[in-house]
Amino acid sequence: MMRILLFLATNAAVLVLISVVFQIFGIEGILAENGVDLNLKALLVLSATIGFGGSFISLALSKFIAKRSMGVQVIDQPRNSTEQWLLSTVQRQAEEAGIGMPEVGVFSSPEPNAFATGMRRNSALVAVSSGLLQSMASDEVEAVLGHEISHVANGDMVTMGLIQGVVNTFVIFLSRIIGHVVDRVVFKTERGYGPAYYITSIVAQIFLSILASMIVMWFSRRREFRADAGGASLASRQKMIGALRALQRKSEPEDLPGTLAAFGISGGRGAGLKKLFMSHPPLEERIAALEAED
Repeated sequence: MMRILLFLATNAAVLVLISVVFQIFGIEGILAENGVDLNLKALLVLSATIGFGGSFISLALSKFIAKRSMGVQVIDQPRNSTEQWLLSTVQRQAEEAGIGMPEVGVFSSPEPNAFATGMRRNSALVAVSSGLLQSMASDEVEAVLGHEISHVANGDMVTMGLIQGVVNTFVIFLSRIIGHVVDRVVFKTERGYGPAYYITSIVAQIFLSILASMIVMWFSRRREFRADAGGASLASRQKMIGALRALQRKSEPEDLPGTLAAFGISGGRGAGLKKLFMSHPPLEERIAALEAED
């Protein structure tokens, strides 16, 4: 409930902040002088509703979508010693982290990977790939589970949802303003919307979405370091380093699809500009950060 209240409070704060900025700089008056008859407050509310609404729905459906898209087989009753060990390890770590017992599942993939998702810390899902169980030692898997439990305990899913909602709001809001200005000021459309509005709005939204993705991915990379530290606390630092080195030996496994990529254990391939769009820091940076801890 606290995270839902935080979600709504952030939404309201964004509206207030933008409104204050517009009042200070007199942006509404400037637009009116140039013939742009645009109700900025109404547009702002609409943008926030769409931006946060999409993020909220995605967060609410995250467990359902993850199970269906990844083919996760939730362990209700352990069928073997591996599944029993997974359940007992996750239960122990969840208790240490102070969260409710997550659902635990396995999905079929040759790539060593794992992810956590869910709208609430006390009702999350932690899933590991069959490739991870087959290619890693138990100590390494324990550290991976600790990393994912830390994502849940830190509220990373809700935090990233809030950040995505904020940037979505700005993208929608600013792209519509740019479209209006070009349509009315440059092309002098007097009534309704001309082709320039739709074309410019679409182009602006694409460009701003690229910038927004860079912001979201920067936050995602920061939270990976924190989850690694949490995994080191729940397992041990050497086990967490060992797990990351095991991933290195696999030459950086493929990222998980869609929004799950930000909450997986692996990722971080690329250099130059591509690095700005990575959900995870490079593995060597994550290992160095753990080794630098006292």
